[in-house]
Amino acid sequence: MPLLNKKSMMTVIKEWLMVTLGILIYVGGWCIFLMPNNLVGGGVSGISSMIQYATHGTIQMGYSYLVLNALLLVAAVVVIGMGFGAKTIYAIILASVGLRVLPGLIPPDFINTIALQNGKLMSTLCGGLAAGIGIGMSISNGGSTGGTDIIAIIYTKFRNVSPGKVILYLDFVIILSSLLVPSFVPDTDPVTGEVLLGADGKPLSHLMPLGEKVTTVVYGLILVTVNSKVVDAYLMGSTRSVQLFIMSAEYEAIADAITKEIHRGVTVIDGEGWYTKNKSHILMVITRKTDLNLLLKTIKGIDPKAFLSVSHVSGVYGNGFETIKK
Repeated sequence: MPLLNKKSMMTVIKEWLMVTLGILIYVGGWCIFLMPNNLVGGGVSGISSMIQYATHGTIQMGYSYLVLNALLLVAAVVVIGMGFGAKTIYAIILASVGLRVLPGLIPPDFINTIALQNGKLMSTLCGGLAAGIGIGMSISNGGSTGGTDIIAIIYTKFRNVSPGKVILYLDFVIILSSLLVPSFVPDTDPVTGEVLLGADGKPLSHLMPLGEKVTTVVYGLILVTVNSKVVDAYLMGSTRSVQLFIMSAEYEAIADAITKEIHRGVTVIDGEGWYTKNKSHILMVITRKTDLNLLLKTIKGIDPKAFLSVSHVSGVYGNGFETIKK
C-alpha cells in the first residue's frame, strides 16, 4: 500500500508539473511570436487577441481570456468532472496571469530579433508549434488551456473524433470573423521593436488596412492548422501503447511483479516449443509506452535470460486504456 500511495502521489505531482510546463510554453508562443505580430488565432485566445487589438490594448488579452474561459469552466466541470475542472481552473488562471505579465518581462529587442525580423510566416509556424505542444501537454495530463480545447474534450467524450479536428473547425470560424473586427497595430521602432509613445505617453497605433487583415486571416488559418496537427501528434504519442510477449521459466514471479508493482494486467497463455516439444507459459502484457522501461527493468531483475518481444499497438480499449465512445 505505501508503494501504491507513493506512486500515485508522484503521478499526481508529475501531471500538475506537466500542465504547468504546457501552459508556460503556450503563453510563451503567444507573447513572443503571435501578439507582437498582431496575429489572430482560434479559440478564446483568438477572441481575446482581437479584443486587445480592437481596444488599442486597453483590454489586455489576459483579462478577457480569464472572463471568457470562466463561462466554459461550468460546462467542463459538469460534463468532465471535478478532477478535470481543478486542473483547468489552475491552467486558465496561470495562462491569464502569464498573458498579462510575460509581455512586460520579455525584452523588446529579443522579440524583435526572434520574431519580428523573421517575418509573420515564421512567427506563425513557431507560435503554432509552441501553442500546439502546450495544449497537447495539458490535455494529456488531464488539464486544458481553455477555450475550444475544452469544447473539443467535451465533444470527444461522446464522439470518436480527434480533439485537434474539433479545434480546427471551431477556430476557422473565429479567425474568419476577425475580418469584421477593427484591429489597431502599435507603431514600433524599426530597429529595437519598442512601441512608440505619443506626447501624452500613450502608445501610438494605426488601423490595420483591409488588405493586411486578409493576410492576417490567412496566417491565422495556417496557425490553427499547425496547432491542430501538433496537438494530435502529441496526444497520439502520449497515449501510444506496447504489447509484450514474455517467455520465462520464472513466469509466475514476473506476472506477480507486473500485477502488484506496475499494476498492469497479465494474461498467461499455454504454449509448446515445436522443436523441443516442451510445454511453456507465455505472458502477454499490454501497457503504456511510458511504462515500458520500468517493465523491462522488472523482468530483467527477475530473469535476465527471459525471452520477450515488444510491438507497438494502437486503438487499445478497455479498463486502464481508452474507452469506446458512442
